[in-house]
Amino acid sequence: MRNLRFTVNAEEVQLEVEDSMRLIDILRLKLDLTGTKEGCGIGECGACTVIMNGEAVCSCLILAGQVEGATIETVERLEENGTLSKLQQAYLEYGAVQCGICTPGMLMSAKALLDLTPHPTEEEIRIALEGNLCRCTGYVPIIEAVKAVAKYPRYHLGYKLAGNASSR
Repeated sequence: MRNLRFTVNAEEVQLEVEDSMRLIDILRLKLDLTGTKEGCGIGECGACTVIMNGEAVCSCLILAGQVEGATIETVERLEENGTLSKLQQAYLEYGAVQCGICTPGMLMSAKALLDLTPHPTEEEIRIALEGNLCRCTGYVPIIEAVKAVAKYPRYHLGYKLAGNASSR
């Protein structure tokens, strides 16, 4: 067993977990954050993507010990008080949501990109999403949704940034 201290969606967390637990299991089983989906369990599909310390990562590949002191953002962080973020709204408007298995991971990969590069090129969007597989949409609606959000000034992204937004 291991005591972990980390931050999830701007909330400090302290838990006792098995060393062999993966981040996806901690999120879903210990914290009841079930928006993150498990697809393949081997880091190939991207369905379980979350943001860890500012980078998109497959939570099925992150072991408990790697979470110590980390800052984690999940898809639940995107909406606030029942209001969808601009990114989530764009996914709906552009038909980038179909079966929903890949959607949380796609959203988090897109958010990680937009956090670092608020106005990415289409090529940068494609590169950021290349680790996320989708069998339903054919990717075009997903890319178009991210491009639409990238047109907004940064403060319109519709989700709170962890920490001081002016320092990013």
